[in-house]
Amino acid sequence: ISFFTFQGISLIIDVYKQKYVNNKDLVPLSFLQHAKQILFFKGFFPQLISGPIVKAYDFIPQIDTKYFKAIKWEIVFKNLVTGYFLKMVVADNLKEYTRFIDYRYFHYNSSLNLISMLLGYSFQIFADFAGYSLIAIGFAQLFGYRFNANFNFPYISVSFKEFWKRWHISLSSFLMEYLYFPLGGNKKGEFRTYLNLFIVMLLGGLWHGAEWSYAIWGAFHGIALAIERFLGRNLKRKPSNIYKIFKGLIVFIFITIAWLLFKLPNFVDVIYFFSNVIENTKVGINYKNIIFIIIYSLPIIIYHLLYLLKDKPIFKLNRKIEFAFYGVLLFLIINNSGSAGTFIYFQF
Repeated sequence: ISFFTFQGISLIIDVYKQKYVNNKDLVPLSFLQHAKQILFFKGFFPQLISGPIVKAYDFIPQIDTKYFKAIKWEIVFKNLVTGYFLKMVVADNLKEYTRFIDYRYFHYNSSLNLISMLLGYSFQIFADFAGYSLIAIGFAQLFGYRFNANFNFPYISVSFKEFWKRWHISLSSFLMEYLYFPLGGNKKGEFRTYLNLFIVMLLGGLWHGAEWSYAIWGAFHGIALAIERFLGRNLKRKPSNIYKIFKGLIVFIFITIAWLLFKLPNFVDVIYFFSNVIENTKVGINYKNIIFIIIYSLPIIIYHLLYLLKDKPIFKLNRKIEFAFYGVLLFLIINNSGSAGTFIYFQF
């Protein structure tokens, strides 16, 4: 019900503020027409279960007669194929090798295996949720509706602020627009800015579930954003490329460690997991598990690298053969999908 609730909050606030009534020539609607629009907005199925979070002022102006000729079939095809590949080939296969992170299993795995599984889970949760988002966006486009992008290559981020501009964009923009700005944003002094960041991320964590681990996850990101803002204001320097790479690695490592709080909602299990990482150095290493995690993580690494190379000549060459590339993705979807599993964000 979490996405459904956010959508309802957006509807109430946007209608109250008349944010989507920005056309002076707009024909006044009857009560029945308004009711139909509201029910359609609340019941539009592609994003109903797990997002992306759709705001009323983005969606309601799109409600109109739709035509098949207006469908951008190439974009739909690319979104759906990429989405199903990320979910069915990457995420569903990775879950078979990261499931040993769960309580009790991690007691019997080596330190290296536990670290590799945590990294694998970081790629899994991205593939799972980014895949779902692309599928939802693709189906919405088939009906003539445009959803904003929900992920923008988040693992290339060199700061926590940038990460939240690239990860689950519909959630971060919702929290900023409907919570951070009403709290005062950064307009009420430095201390209030840090406090607002902490409150927003803490509540964003609790939105995922009423467990201490989710609250701690949100608090961690709130503190990270506040510290980063403080250091950015007081240590101004032009960063070198090496510094950016180093900072990007640090951000990725901390974000990946924080994902463990999603995998193990019982916070005591998180403590036990890290104690096993330290203690299990002499436990036998399961190399097969590590190899398969690397294999199914590679598409996510390549996916982000291609984005970084988008302005290079090699990328222009790739565009000439990109439909062969999508053909390979389709082949893998049909022949190498993992066992069916629910979307991770169904639990929130």
